[in-house]
Amino acid sequence: MRGSRLKQELRDLLQAGDLETVAAQAAQRRLTLGLLVALTFDPDPLVVWRAVEAMGLAVKIVGREDPSYAREHMRRLYWLITEESGGVFWKAPECMAECAAMAPDILADYIPIAFHLLETLEEEDLEHFRPGALWAVRRLAPWAGADLPPMIPRVVASLEDPDPQARGMAVWCLGGIGEAGRLSAFPDLRHDEGRLVLYRDRRLEELSVGELTRRILGS
Repeated sequence: MRGSRLKQELRDLLQAGDLETVAAQAAQRRLTLGLLVALTFDPDPLVVWRAVEAMGLAVKIVGREDPSYAREHMRRLYWLITEESGGVFWKAPECMAECAAMAPDILADYIPIAFHLLETLEEEDLEHFRPGALWAVRRLAPWAGADLPPMIPRVVASLEDPDPQARGMAVWCLGGIGEAGRLSAFPDLRHDEGRLVLYRDRRLEELSVGELTRRILGS
């Protein structure tokens, strides 16, 4: 019952956009990190994305006092994405990337794992995970170093994915890693009416792939 009450409190805070209070809770109640994982299954997509962001903030706080606990949380996130877990934790790539980006010193070993999900996941899994794996590439690009250039062709290939969310994430990823020029080889993207959702500044924005492409290209 206590866990259910705390979960509702966290959800209310996420709905209000008070992610800092959510993160502070994690320093006092370690159950918070697990509940944030549960909240990534919430029916409200804004709550889901705010749970992802709050998880990164929470891991950063917890990691200062207990690095081993933060790393154990990352191990659990990765386990939840694998076939052995038997689960369908669709936001695992985003959660792993956000946590690693917020605590890169503590979670350095997990940066390449999250960054390479786009190429290490089985193809049948990528049907669902590809948008998140692309999001992870952009989020972790500042720490990727020499791993970034070999990943670019995989991102470019996703521009032709049948899922508009994946195509849009590929556009967004290339724009964020300084490779927007590669979009010019795909002129149809400017007129792509497929819809995607972006999470930025703690808000969700729905737009077409074409709108996003034109925005990134500045025309």
